[in-house]
Amino acid sequence: MHHFKNDISIVFGGAAGQGVQTIAEALVRVLKRNGYYVFACTEFMSRIRGGSNSTEVRVTARKRRAYVSKIDFLVALNADAIDHLKDRISETTLVFAEKEHIEGKDIAGFIDTPIAEFAEKAGSRIFSSTVAVGVVLGLLGTPIDAFSVYLSEQFASKGEDIVSKNIAAAKLGYNFGKETAAEKQIEVKIDAAEDPPDELLIDGNTAVGIGTVAAGCSFISSYPMSPGTGLLTFLAHKADDFNIVVDQAEDEIAAINAALGASYAGARSIVSTSGGGFALMEEGISLAGVTEVPVVVHLGQRPGPATGLPTRTEQADLNLVLYAGHGEFSRVILAPGTFAQAIELMQRAFHFAEKYQTTVFVLTDQFFLDSIASMSESDIVRLPLKRYIVRTDEKYSRYSLTDDGLSPRGVPGHGDGIVKVDSHEHDESGHLTENFDLRRKMMEKRLKRLEALGEEALMPERFGAAEAKNVIVSWGSNRGVLEEALDNLQRKDLAGLHFSQLFPLNVAVKKQLEGKNIIVLENNATGQFADLLTRELAIPVSKRILKVTGEPFSVEEVVEALQEV
Repeated sequence: MHHFKNDISIVFGGAAGQGVQTIAEALVRVLKRNGYYVFACTEFMSRIRGGSNSTEVRVTARKRRAYVSKIDFLVALNADAIDHLKDRISETTLVFAEKEHIEGKDIAGFIDTPIAEFAEKAGSRIFSSTVAVGVVLGLLGTPIDAFSVYLSEQFASKGEDIVSKNIAAAKLGYNFGKETAAEKQIEVKIDAAEDPPDELLIDGNTAVGIGTVAAGCSFISSYPMSPGTGLLTFLAHKADDFNIVVDQAEDEIAAINAALGASYAGARSIVSTSGGGFALMEEGISLAGVTEVPVVVHLGQRPGPATGLPTRTEQADLNLVLYAGHGEFSRVILAPGTFAQAIELMQRAFHFAEKYQTTVFVLTDQFFLDSIASMSESDIVRLPLKRYIVRTDEKYSRYSLTDDGLSPRGVPGHGDGIVKVDSHEHDESGHLTENFDLRRKMMEKRLKRLEALGEEALMPERFGAAEAKNVIVSWGSNRGVLEEALDNLQRKDLAGLHFSQLFPLNVAVKKQLEGKNIIVLENNATGQFADLLTRELAIPVSKRILKVTGEPFSVEEVVEALQEV
């Protein structure tokens, strides 16, 4: 008897090009239509074909947003998948694979599954992914109707023949799954919500894209680099609907300079990249600092240095953006932990950039961007869109000195004034200068806005026991795994604190953490945010939970680490 209840982890493994991601996308959409909570995340190898990719689909009775190490069902599309995932295969894992893929391997839970044979019976091996989804639906005992509807919608443009062959492949897999569940006594019970909430099923790239559109973005210029490319692709698809100019630049240096040029002309500009691409943009970031031209930079983090692990995940670019550009100037760093938060933070990013005439960095990572989960539409925050551009007159000076350090921002053609900008140090009108007194005043002006940015900085969100003496700090994509680990542990002495704004920090945070034992959880080697907390707010950190394998933290790993606290 194999009994699984309320939290099942299904992993599909295969070579690049075998449709592992397509399988996951189909399965989560069909299961969501049947009222289940689903979460999916994917690991890629950095190659077009071959290698070993996998996608984890969690089907749960409660909403979850984290990766787990355990595998309940492994559907292996080739032999390499079993070798690649062997450390996650336990005595309770059921492995569905063709016999030829298991030769020489001692897998207790192996179940011979003729995926290719069924696919060819339906018409071609290209239907293998459809068979695999059918097998899982049969094992779960979920009605196949929703999958047939999904296939009809998905392949409608390819004609009735392709639709009918996919449905035939699905039924072959489904019947095999049902018969195997009965024969092997496999029982899966997931308590579906009686009144399933009407939720959206989206991925991280879509969430960041929706937030960018909602922020009134009118220009994106980027050179493709995973995992930051998804935002460029999303906005390219939406360009006509929302009047967005999309520029695939010839390189990253051109991309940032084009974004600054568009912003100078009045556009709401963004660039999207990854660590290696951002390194090339640093001179442009410095130019944004001295010219006070607002720009938003989305940086999808991946492991470095250099090319590192280009398709995997890490949180090691915090220091890169914190210290980017030469000289000293203001900046803001944000990092969403949920998809709803991503939609809101993108709007805040453009707001901060334009109001404070500064650069705003939004840090995500491969795990966050490629994950799929459901979210409630009611969680979407729509902020008012306010512009901070003035109509100029003949006396207009772009860099006039003011009490709050913010000069009224004009753009060319909006009024009678001339909008001069200069990469040199400049006077109030924008002419270059080497006057020492003016240099000091301009530096003070550019840095003064950090005070207001700190006062307006977003406070971290707390979860877990309010009276807990141990506070686990996380940022960005680690929110889901920390929430679930604390939920599993149910200890009153543990609480979580998630930062979505990393810099500048609100000084009120210090009062929240006074007298607490602080533990920081982050996906990098040194604890970059732990160092920032101590440097900015003099908050001591007693323990750092770190990981640098290129994988996200699993729930099991975090639970184990916190058991030692």
